[in-house]
Amino acid sequence: MSKNLKLKAARAAKDLSQKQLAEAVGVTRQTIIAIENGDYNPTIRLCIDICLTLGLTLDQLFWEGEKNEQVPSG
Repeated sequence: MSKNLKLKAARAAKDLSQKQLAEAVGVTRQTIIAIENGDYNPTIRLCIDICLTLGLTLDQLFWEGEKNEQVPSG
């Protein structure tokens, strides 16, 4: 899993520390660090909570784009 630089940038744009974002979504700071570093795959519920807190969509924060643009045939 790659680093989530979009999350880190969005958090910084809202002037939120990792601790502040963690408190807003009900997880530990270590969880936010792990998500940003690509070491933890968050649940869809946590993704939604983070998106709501940062005012962005799931696509804007968690869609990796190029890797997932291939549509399976059949």
